[in-house]
Amino acid sequence: MPRHSLSEFQNLPYPILDVRAPIEFAQGHVPGALSLPLFTDEERARIGTAYKQVSQERAVHLGLEFFGPKMSAMAKQAKKLVPGKEVRLHCWRGGMRSGAVLWLLELAGFKVHLLDHGYKEYRRAVLDSFAQPRQWRVLGGLTGSGKTDVLHELAATPGQYVLDLEGLAHHKGSAFGAIGQPAQPTQEQFENNLAAALAQLPTDVPIWVEDESRQIGRLTIPAALFTQLHAAPRWVLEVPRAARVAKLAAEYGAEDPQLLAEAIERLRKRLGGLATQQALAAVAAGDFPLMVELVLDYYDKTYTYGLAPRPEEPPRTFVPVAGCDAAQNTEHLLRAASATTASTSH
Repeated sequence: MPRHSLSEFQNLPYPILDVRAPIEFAQGHVPGALSLPLFTDEERARIGTAYKQVSQERAVHLGLEFFGPKMSAMAKQAKKLVPGKEVRLHCWRGGMRSGAVLWLLELAGFKVHLLDHGYKEYRRAVLDSFAQPRQWRVLGGLTGSGKTDVLHELAATPGQYVLDLEGLAHHKGSAFGAIGQPAQPTQEQFENNLAAALAQLPTDVPIWVEDESRQIGRLTIPAALFTQLHAAPRWVLEVPRAARVAKLAAEYGAEDPQLLAEAIERLRKRLGGLATQQALAAVAAGDFPLMVELVLDYYDKTYTYGLAPRPEEPPRTFVPVAGCDAAQNTEHLLRAASATTASTSH
C-alpha cells in the first residue's frame, strides 16, 4: 500500500476521503476532502472508552464488530463519491482506521494513496505555514472606506496578490460583520482554509491584506501570521466621511433591520445609552444615514486611536481619495505603493 509524505499526498490529483468520525470532520478537515467515516461519533466514543478502560485488544475487537456489517455499504458509498476509483485516503494518525478502509477499498477495486501520519501531520504543517515570512502590504482605512472592494480590485489586477482574511472568516470584522454572511467556520477549519489560500500565493512577491484586529468575529488570526501583519508597512485610505456614510447606509439599508438592531445592542456599552437609543430609533424609522453617523462616531474614534504612531511600528502611508470608487482608489493606492517602494529603495 503506497504511503505518501504530506507533500507527495498534496500533489496527487485524486479526491481525498477522510475516514475519521463525523464530529472530527466537522471540527476541521482538508479543504475539498469528502467524508467517508469508518465509525459514527458514538462508535468512536465507545471504542475509545474500551481502549482506556479495558484494553487495546478489546477496542480492536469492538471496532471490527462495528466495521463488519457496514463494509458493503462503505464500498458502495466510496464508489458514489469517487467513480474514478483512485483516491487519497487518511484518518487521524495514518493507523488502523485508514488501514482498514484501504484494505476494503482495494478489495473493491480502488487504487488508494495513503497519507503517512494522517491528518495530524497535515495540521502540523498548517500551523507551521503561518510562520513562513512573506512580503505583506496592509491596507487600512476607517470603517466604510471600501477596503474590501479595493482588495477585490487588486485581486483582479495582473501582478497583484491578495489574501482576503474576512472572506475566509465569513465576517466583516465589526459588530455588524456577520450580517449577510454565511456561518463562520470553526477555528480549525479557518486555519486549514487560510493555509490553503496561502499555499496558492507566491512567497517572493508583495501580498495585500486588509488591516484587521486579531479577532475576526469569533475567529482568531494565528499568532505567527498576525505578528507578521502587525509589523508590515501599511497604506491607509483616507475617504471623506460623507462618502463612507453613504456607502454604509446603502449596504445596511439592504439588510434585515432586526439584525442591525441586535448589532447596535451589542455596542450599547461602547456607544452609550443615548446614542444606542438614537441609533435603534433610526433603524426603526429607516433612517440609515443617521444610524451610520451615530455608530461611526465610535468606530472612527477606535480606529484613529489604533492608527496613532508607535515607535516600534513601521511608517504608514496615507492615501487621500475623493470617494469609495474601488477602481479609482486601487489606482491611487498602487501609485502610492510604487512611490513608497521607490523612495525606500534609494
